[in-house]
Amino acid sequence: MTTTTAAPTTADARTPHQVWLRVRGLLLAALVLVVAGVAFAAVRSGGQHGRLDPRSADPYGSRAVAELLEDRGVSVDVVTTLDEATGAIGPDTTLLVAGPNVLTAHQQHRLHAATATSAGRTVLIAPAGTSVPRLAPGVRQASHRPVTARPPRCVLPAARAAGASDLGGIHYATSEPGATACYQDDELAPLLVLPGRRGADTVLLGSPDLLYNNRLDQQGNASLGLQLLGSHPHLLWYLPSLDDPSAAEGGTGTDNGAGSGDDEAGGESDFIGLIPSGWLWGTAQLALAAVLAAIWRARRLGPLVTERLPVAIRASESTEGRARLYRKADARDRAASALRSATRTRISPLLGVSPRDAHSPAILLPAVASRLSTSGGDPGALLFGPAPADDAALVLLTDQLDALEREVRTS
Repeated sequence: MTTTTAAPTTADARTPHQVWLRVRGLLLAALVLVVAGVAFAAVRSGGQHGRLDPRSADPYGSRAVAELLEDRGVSVDVVTTLDEATGAIGPDTTLLVAGPNVLTAHQQHRLHAATATSAGRTVLIAPAGTSVPRLAPGVRQASHRPVTARPPRCVLPAARAAGASDLGGIHYATSEPGATACYQDDELAPLLVLPGRRGADTVLLGSPDLLYNNRLDQQGNASLGLQLLGSHPHLLWYLPSLDDPSAAEGGTGTDNGAGSGDDEAGGESDFIGLIPSGWLWGTAQLALAAVLAAIWRARRLGPLVTERLPVAIRASESTEGRARLYRKADARDRAASALRSATRTRISPLLGVSPRDAHSPAILLPAVASRLSTSGGDPGALLFGPAPADDAALVLLTDQLDALEREVRTS
């Protein structure tokens, strides 16, 4: 009858239950962090729509000025496509273009053709690069300067009534007759009003700062914003969208000629600016949590130290554990060195060599050679040779050391 015996378990063979007990705390913490991050991102992104959006209560949104306009009887409608914008403009409408630099060249030409035939007002927020000659012919982009409180220095009634306001960003210059330049700095203006046909006009605003929620209550920003946007009973707030079907028409890409001035003026063409800030905050917090979890798990940040074991363990278990560590680290050199050192220590008393000289080739090897009855091997390469190249060579070295020790003992 054959008796089947179970394979002995070792210290590193953990059961699934033991593995679960070990990692459940970390998994639970990771789950809590993920849920909290997603929930926080969802809460942060709720009701937020990006920069210069009349629905956004963010510091860089424009919900405050939109609500003030509605309180004054001005209807505010948000549109995101060129067809919606051009289809709704009329003599009693103000069209605000929040991101003219996002539009393609074809869209800019279409927009200018549509606004040139309407009798309303068109407000362009920080046009730059090639957007300027396409949307406001005869105007050139002059420079980019910081946004600060500036006096009006012009005859425009809206500017004179508002007084000092936060203007700056992109400055413009023109030689068009009838144009009004306000808040000038060395003959360059961050606010330029161009007259059009049948009472229409075009307003170029060098920076959107005065329309932001966090700046509306400063200086004369609220007064200037309400007068520029509330001159007609209807306000179309055009937020250009990258998925607008009209962007594929004309075979041209978006206008990238704005340069650094456009990025500083509001970053409409910046991809990061299109991501809701709540999701950015959520992603940053999850990344920070992952780094902290990694630091927490990496407890051994310094060199290993020896400790007295709390209990006595069998020598066979200690040897087996150390062997597994050597194998896991692929440290054949360390294993071979330990085997050779132990063999030299055991045979040195048999050869009359002191323990201090047991690891000296010049003293040990002559003593070994005098006791060996055969010359089939090289005791020098066996006791002091190089590290084995693979596991098979390590096993062979072990057998040869055992044979050498037996021969020394029996001679």
